[in-house]
Amino acid sequence: MNSTAPHLRADAAFEADEPVLSSHTLLPSAVSPLFGQRDQWNLNGVLRRPANLHPAEWKLKFDAFTDVWNLRARELAMILLNPRHPTVLAAGIITRRRPASPQTAIRRLGPLRALAAWAEEHGLPRDLRAWPEHQLHVRVADLKEGRAVSTVVGHITVIRELHRYGPLLTGGGLARDPWLGMSSRAALGMSPSGSRTLSTPVIPPEVWFPLVRAAWTYIDTFAPDILRAQERWRQLQAEATRSSAGAEARLRAWLADPNNLVPLHDEHLPPRITDAGQVHWSLLSFLLGIDSRAHIFNDHRGLREIAMEAVGRGQCANASILPEYAQVRRADGTTGDWTRGLASRSLNREIEILRIACYIFVTALSMMRDSEVQEILKGSVVEYFGAPAVVSAEVKGEEDFPRKHWWIIEPVARALALAEAISSHPDRLFTGIAGEVRNAERFTANAGIRAFVEHVNARTDVNGLEPIPPERVAPHMFRRTMAMLTDQFPGSEIALGIQLKHVATRALANRTTQGYAASAASWAKHLDTAIEAARFRGLRDLFDAHKANEPIGCGPGAEQLTRTFDKIRDTVAAQGGDATVEHTLLKQARVSIRFGTLNNCLFDAANPAGAVCLENTVIPPGHTGPLPDRCRPDRCGNSMIGPQHVEIWDSEERSLTKLLDTRRLAPAHRAALEQQRSEAQAVLRKAAR
Repeated sequence: MNSTAPHLRADAAFEADEPVLSSHTLLPSAVSPLFGQRDQWNLNGVLRRPANLHPAEWKLKFDAFTDVWNLRARELAMILLNPRHPTVLAAGIITRRRPASPQTAIRRLGPLRALAAWAEEHGLPRDLRAWPEHQLHVRVADLKEGRAVSTVVGHITVIRELHRYGPLLTGGGLARDPWLGMSSRAALGMSPSGSRTLSTPVIPPEVWFPLVRAAWTYIDTFAPDILRAQERWRQLQAEATRSSAGAEARLRAWLADPNNLVPLHDEHLPPRITDAGQVHWSLLSFLLGIDSRAHIFNDHRGLREIAMEAVGRGQCANASILPEYAQVRRADGTTGDWTRGLASRSLNREIEILRIACYIFVTALSMMRDSEVQEILKGSVVEYFGAPAVVSAEVKGEEDFPRKHWWIIEPVARALALAEAISSHPDRLFTGIAGEVRNAERFTANAGIRAFVEHVNARTDVNGLEPIPPERVAPHMFRRTMAMLTDQFPGSEIALGIQLKHVATRALANRTTQGYAASAASWAKHLDTAIEAARFRGLRDLFDAHKANEPIGCGPGAEQLTRTFDKIRDTVAAQGGDATVEHTLLKQARVSIRFGTLNNCLFDAANPAGAVCLENTVIPPGHTGPLPDRCRPDRCGNSMIGPQHVEIWDSEERSLTKLLDTRRLAPAHRAALEQQRSEAQAVLRKAAR
């Protein structure tokens, strides 16, 4: 619809007292903001806010818009939030049937603010209908420099909406769509959306491995100590008296035991901490059974001098609530406690780091989005179709946040249980640390991951963990990386570099797009290694079956493999070796085998003779190996039909026979089916020998 339409408005399309959320379900007793509110539309306490958004992010802010742009911004947001509004329908413009989510409307305001500032900088008129179209092309070309495609697409979307919703914008919108008949990606010269490369990067392996290992170490090794220290600290606080009576006698009796050491603040605290290396007076008071608020160590009581005398004779140590901690092996070869000691301040920090470790581990191995992980509630681990799963809300693209199940592995369930134990929120898991009211509603994933990396790296000399490269890691990168791992890496054991049961089964149960599963160059070396390892595992299983006199298959390929296996077995018998020697010789034999659905292929690049797939064909430039699409299991000298393949071929033969019983088949069609059946029968005859 162009700008010359007769019903373009000179005044606002909506009344000042109209509620802006008439198309959304409000919270009980909530009141919608009104269109006439020029500064902001605050949605807190009005609409359910996603768990991963802070209150400041749940507002549509218009105070940065000046003059007519303030009204345009509110009109654009009103249309997005209420596409079925009577005024919108009467204008005859094309809108989506469902209201946009508030997050979508909030995101539109950023590009709109940038566009308004750009227009003022370039002296463009207030009337959008008078804007030269080529200026907008220049604008987008400038935006393409140094910005992600998705970001520029967002700017294009706002420009197009200023045209599409023109009849409802005060003073009218853009005269025409600058990219009429083109998608936004096509306007940027990008490939169609169906074949585009996902812009989300994977986490490089040199970051993924130490990061996920560190998170798991916190959950599996450090967490028991952290929780015991937390419980001990609560016990000390609960049992402490507020009375200072008999404080000196308590102190002297406590120091009489040489195993009781005066606690000192860690000397390795950040420079801004002024009490590093000094006596931890608060903890010492609680260790004596007296609440620190009794202030027994005020100078006039003389108790400080008694404690300092003990420090002077060496009866002191780093402040610690527990007497001992889990042992770790460090990079320098030494073994010792994973921490210098947990006291009240360091304990709170370690609880917070443990919570972040749980978040990292769950996000990495569940393939849930950040918003969905933060929507997990207490008691959400259930059994779903016989497998452990976590229930949460699917937020992206969903207005009502439907509940959904994600299958998980047992270690993820442990991480969720830990997160639940240290959460101070009555319902949610990933919020503030227990006892810290100021943090009860605040959890920023990006900042949390960064803090976790910094915390681990600052203590690698003690905690025994591998340093984590300080590269940027965002929550959505975990989903992208795990999708690539489960698609590209057989068995997915490489996902952690340690044994975790059923990673592939659980992760593959979640839907991912091709873009998410696309391989990454940074993982190429690991991919080659994983494929080779999976291939050898399959070969080893065949060898073990042959050694147990079980059938491994039929056909020329099976005969080749049997001869190789017999030679290895005879060599081991002659040398008196065991299974380890057998598998070593098997690896040295370098058997070339490709495991397939219909057969196994033993094509050897060094001796390609007999490969039917290469006969009378043109091999593509640069291609090495067989051509699977021309495979003939019934004829090829490299083909091996395993027991698992026979059922498939038998089913194929019966299906073809049933089709051939159909009357009125075209002669050409019948001939093709008979040819296929004869091939299946040839394979089955080999298997029956």
